[in-house]
Amino acid sequence: MTTQVRAETPRAAFLAGGLPSLPTILTAALFAVLYARPAMLLARDWWSNPEAGHGLLLAPIALWFAWKAGIDPEARPNRWLGVALLLGGVGFRWVSELAAELFVMRGSMLMAAAGVVAWHWGFRQLMRWWLPFVLLALSIPLPDLILSRIALPLQFTASKIGAALLDWRDIPVLLTGNVIRIPGHELFVAEACSGLRSLTALLSLGVLLGAISLDKPISRVLLLAMAIPVAIILNGFRVFLTGFLVYFVDPKLGEGFMHLTEGWLIFVIAFLMLGGVAWSLLAAERWLQARRNGPTDTDAPEVAHA
Repeated sequence: MTTQVRAETPRAAFLAGGLPSLPTILTAALFAVLYARPAMLLARDWWSNPEAGHGLLLAPIALWFAWKAGIDPEARPNRWLGVALLLGGVGFRWVSELAAELFVMRGSMLMAAAGVVAWHWGFRQLMRWWLPFVLLALSIPLPDLILSRIALPLQFTASKIGAALLDWRDIPVLLTGNVIRIPGHELFVAEACSGLRSLTALLSLGVLLGAISLDKPISRVLLLAMAIPVAIILNGFRVFLTGFLVYFVDPKLGEGFMHLTEGWLIFVIAFLMLGGVAWSLLAAERWLQARRNGPTDTDAPEVAHA
């Protein structure tokens, strides 16, 4: 008589682990009570704030990646790290409540979640779930003060690129800050047109593309670094395209639905360019791996025997 032992995946073993223990239930209940308000405020911003709308997509994707990765079979609890992260998260939660600082409050929620993971499964599991934690961190909107500091230089940069391209096309242009004047028209590069939303979205997509398609950390960093100039340059091109269409075709093309359509078209182009960069980095990784491994037996020339 033979006995067959079916190997379970870590995720299947986790889901089939039976009812949670009393400490696990208490931990989940305390976490829910402590972070219910930050979670609701964050979900409200995802729904109502255009600068934070990407969280509606990133949060479910992060949870899916966590479920797909499952629990590392060699994961072991790390109580000290878990306690340190939990104390830090609760401490930041208390301080942010006193100062009414939403960004720190939401960050403390993520820190406490990392503490719970470390308490139950250790540092190894935190590294296994690095992508879900990064995606959740990217879904937290930055404070308005930081957003304005970032958006203003982006507005000026987009205005300069757009004005330079318009001048290249022999269109009379006068640039004053973020206001572009062409004959009969005046284009104002507002904060909403700074490219901050597309930059945030491209960085999130860069993280996803890097995690899915690339193996080396340096390749993933390079992909993220390339997302920044791609977003800035294409947003400047969007400003140029708006001015070009307003001057030569119809002033209505600079506002309303057509202006929004231009933005989506430019974002699709940016995404395709980022995908091309990811493909190039993947090809470079494979080439370097082939060089490192050297010629295989199948590459050796065949010798004919009499």
